[in-house]
Amino acid sequence: MDSIWYNGYMDNAVGSLTQLQKSLIAGSILGDGYIRIAPGRKDAFLEINHSYQAKEYVDWKYVVLKNIAGSRPKMREGNGNRIAYRFYTRQHPEITELFRQFYVDKKKTVPAGLILDPIMMAVWFMDDGSRCRSSDVYFNTQQFSYEEQQRLIKNLQQFDIEARVNRDKEYLRLRILKSSLPKFRSLIREHIVPSMRYKIEL
Repeated sequence: MDSIWYNGYMDNAVGSLTQLQKSLIAGSILGDGYIRIAPGRKDAFLEINHSYQAKEYVDWKYVVLKNIAGSRPKMREGNGNRIAYRFYTRQHPEITELFRQFYVDKKKTVPAGLILDPIMMAVWFMDDGSRCRSSDVYFNTQQFSYEEQQRLIKNLQQFDIEARVNRDKEYLRLRILKSSLPKFRSLIREHIVPSMRYKIEL
């Protein structure tokens, strides 16, 4: 891992979540992260779970969230030949607030009041972004409804980034318009983990 890039994220405040931590968690919820409240518990916790190939990315998330993490990331065998690499945070009242914003009947949603920022966008893209050829960049938002994807499009427009809902077989996902790719790349590039840059760089 690029140590200069990595060390810039190593100072975390104890207690209240930092803005970086909130953005990372919110971006993860839009992507592959999950928040839940254990039975009989008051507050929610976050699960970060990726394949072992994304080890550097998971380790970065752990460093940012270290002061609220339950333990270091660990490997675990998943379905088939997949090896998962994951960790959990401890329960935290501000994670509970995010749970209430992003979940309806225990299902992820895109909150009506969502406001993206570049870090949130970068984490969301590292989780669920993909590139086909040089000019087709997608967010794999198939888990969200058409209306929720329209909310995401409006959020991206605040950064002068235009996107459209694109049909992926029977599902829908977001495609960043080619004309908006330079702006999109410039906004998120500095927040992209080195091993994930293949998703965004030409």
